[in-house]
Amino acid sequence: MSFALEGISAGYGRVLVLHDVTVTVAPGEIVALVGPNGAGKSTLLRVASGMVRASRGSVRVDDRNLDRASIEQIARAGVAHVPEGRRLFPGLTVRDNLRLGGWQNRNRDLEPVLALFPRLADRLRQAAGSLSGGEQQMCAIARALMSQPRFLLIDELSLGLAPVLVDEIMARLVAIAATGTGILLVEQDAGAALELAARGYVLENGVVVLEGPAAQLAGDARVREAYLGI
Repeated sequence: MSFALEGISAGYGRVLVLHDVTVTVAPGEIVALVGPNGAGKSTLLRVASGMVRASRGSVRVDDRNLDRASIEQIARAGVAHVPEGRRLFPGLTVRDNLRLGGWQNRNRDLEPVLALFPRLADRLRQAAGSLSGGEQQMCAIARALMSQPRFLLIDELSLGLAPVLVDEIMARLVAIAATGTGILLVEQDAGAALELAARGYVLENGVVVLEGPAAQLAGDARVREAYLGI
């Protein structure tokens, strides 16, 4: 049982961004996807959630082929995407943003996500756009969890956030994975991502150039020099 992107080639118009990329995530596993800006990391997550259609390759949850599935069908299959920049509805309250995440079940209880992110419990009536950056990221992740996904895709978790808030959110990802939810994490801080993850992939120019256990990648001379500043 897993979420798999197999042999993905994709891009925008005639510009191909990804070239035969394969990435897998098992239930309860945190997988890091690292690489330089422009490598195609966000494009891969967009393919995974149905926002971008692959020209070659397949998207699968277990044995179910989702190659031609719509965004809604992929979400119903158990895949939730937290995009770069959070993409909250800033004029709506935190409560309403969370409710929108639970669109598949309008009676979905807020308590499980509020237990993970207790800061949000005190801000349910507050406009999402008035939250701090860290709180907005918490709200975006909580909104995605409202659909009770089996696999969670997170794009640039730490972008623009204070380190103390990043640590707090990273700790919550461990708790989320412990419930059996697989996580594919795109993160600019490669050191933090590889420390958190069990496995990792290094994407450069739309190609996976390295993959393996996260500790092994963190110790690789090429990764240490290019992404860890060592």
